[in-house]
Amino acid sequence: MGYSVDFREKVMEFLDRGNTMSKAGEVFGISVFTVNRWRQKLKNTGELKDEPRRVKFKKIDPHKLKEYVKKHPDAYLKEIGEAFSCSAVAVLKAFRKLNITRKKKPKDSGRKRKSRYSAEF
Repeated sequence: MGYSVDFREKVMEFLDRGNTMSKAGEVFGISVFTVNRWRQKLKNTGELKDEPRRVKFKKIDPHKLKEYVKKHPDAYLKEIGEAFSCSAVAVLKAFRKLNITRKKKPKDSGRKRKSRYSAEF
């Protein structure tokens, strides 16, 4: 988890008041390397916020996977893995990233379960 932009600005203001990077590290509880990196980032880009993280799919193209699942809805993970030359675990992880579920029935299938503690004797 990264530090907030407000916190980074406070550290930069502390440095602008004439304090050293090592003193800033001690006061704010961060490493001197981090303080230096933020200082360079502010100098080079003019801002302190990080770029948003990108989700990378290393083995499976997400568009091809979605198309494959549409064409083969009953395929096992192992079969999909063979089609994409990867393991079933890699397919499962890609499904999780894409929020694809393998449930065939909706959660509420309309069945009523009989309770063990019913009032009938």
